[in-house]
Amino acid sequence: MTLAATAMLGGVGMIGWGMRDSAGLADVLPSAAAGTATAGPSAGPSAAAPSGPTPEQRAAQERKAREAALTKALDAYAKQAPEFSVSVRDNRTGRVYAYRGKEKYETASVVKVDILAALLLDAQDEDRELTANELALAQRMIRASDNDATTALFRVVGRTGGLARANKRLGLKSTVVDSAWGLTRTTVTDQATLLGRLAADSGPLDAGSRKLALGLMGTVQADQRWGVSAAARPGERTAIKNGWLPRSTEGGRWIINSVGRITGDGVDVSVAVLSHGHGSMDAGIGAVEKVSRLTRTHLKW
Repeated sequence: MTLAATAMLGGVGMIGWGMRDSAGLADVLPSAAAGTATAGPSAGPSAAAPSGPTPEQRAAQERKAREAALTKALDAYAKQAPEFSVSVRDNRTGRVYAYRGKEKYETASVVKVDILAALLLDAQDEDRELTANELALAQRMIRASDNDATTALFRVVGRTGGLARANKRLGLKSTVVDSAWGLTRTTVTDQATLLGRLAADSGPLDAGSRKLALGLMGTVQADQRWGVSAAARPGERTAIKNGWLPRSTEGGRWIINSVGRITGDGVDVSVAVLSHGHGSMDAGIGAVEKVSRLTRTHLKW
């Protein structure tokens, strides 16, 4: 999977494994013959040009084809589904694919991962563990998606200003914190960055903080084990946080979001799906899970 520059084609912003637009493949790497010297009359047999692409070039071409196939499939699904965006991050390489990566969505409860990260940063800065009360609130916030616990921790981290400062340290460039924390606006690109902070050895979160956050996300209540986890295969592990909210400003239609990490033999991938405009919670869950599975089918992670 090779990270390429962002492409903005047909209104779709993508970052990733070599981003592609559904209209076709834009060349990122030189063709097999590009840069190859042509032997002149005096050149001997040893000066013959390579006969084809290198293994690295073939691998890059395969990745580009997979991205193109995924973008085409997502474009087709987007014609019949409410608005959505998706990002996929390969945690082994740091490469990211994003479909409509710059579009902002209200977070609903996925912001709770962000609040937890801010809490852990504060504790690190003070060179201490979470207090017993903070840990209990964090457990309720992530495992049970408890809103009262979240509001309490939102106050602990400094409300809007404190969370915004933490986000700057975490590298979230497009997330706009709202005083009503569930209405914070974010992008799948920022969610890929945050999930990456939970997976990477380098970065502002130390090993203990990352272990705690992923441990809580890996033990959410049974009724909340949906969303990006639908892309996991038997034997793989998933750490997730979902968000769901009917919006009065959208005629009672639903925001359905899901972010998480899937690990297993040869797999360490984070996926974020943000969406809104669903007629019911169940319909939104079905859409998020379909998008998650499409990423695995076409990127073959």
